[in-house]
Amino acid sequence: MKIQLPRSSTVPLYTQIKEALRAKIIDGTYVGHQQLPSESEMIAAFGVSRITVRQAINDLQKEGLLFKVHGKGTFVAMPNVSQELTQLQGFGEAMHRLGHETFSEVFGLKTVKGSSIVCAKLNLDEGSAVTEIRRIRYLNREPVSIDYSWVPDEVGSRLSEKNLREKDLFFLLENQLRQPLHSADLEIDATVASSEVAGRLKVAAGSPILRIERLTYVEQNKPLVFEYLHYRAETFKYKIKILR
Repeated sequence: MKIQLPRSSTVPLYTQIKEALRAKIIDGTYVGHQQLPSESEMIAAFGVSRITVRQAINDLQKEGLLFKVHGKGTFVAMPNVSQELTQLQGFGEAMHRLGHETFSEVFGLKTVKGSSIVCAKLNLDEGSAVTEIRRIRYLNREPVSIDYSWVPDEVGSRLSEKNLREKDLFFLLENQLRQPLHSADLEIDATVASSEVAGRLKVAAGSPILRIERLTYVEQNKPLVFEYLHYRAETFKYKIKILR
């Protein structure tokens, strides 16, 4: 199908093609490891020169959205992003700033008796009621993490599946439930995917997983959210800059 680019636009043609391809990657038209149309097909579709198509593809390759296999063609890369550790922010908040699309699939939202670990972390009596939240986090339509979160039920019972699908938990806590977040303790380790995590992340059981244990506090340094976040190791990394 021929795609007409607005020639009167001041935006260079290669940039228009690059953004058109980026949009198709983000909306799921092209998924991870899918092969793109050939250069000749894109030349015909966009009505531009080979050098224009190549410049658009090379830019997207430098950004990590595409990769080339010699003799086979150009393919869509799996999501591979990093998040700074110097700031307390939700996954969606951090990824939106980088231009990525995110959303959540909630597969668990209920009140349960807190385990000894959860209650100890949240400074609650063992067996106290907590809201348990289970979510799959998607980045550019690909599942990248499984999050298990626990919040004291007096706060968590006011959360809804609809809001959790559309917004970060941090955003909801601060803006809808008036819980000003202050800081968080993080522990990061490497583990392997359980059968549930593997199935929901679409990886093989036993695949390497980056696991983050996070305890987030409200303004008065009172623990509010305890979480285990499981990230696909090949798609996500944390980074931090330190000074001597």
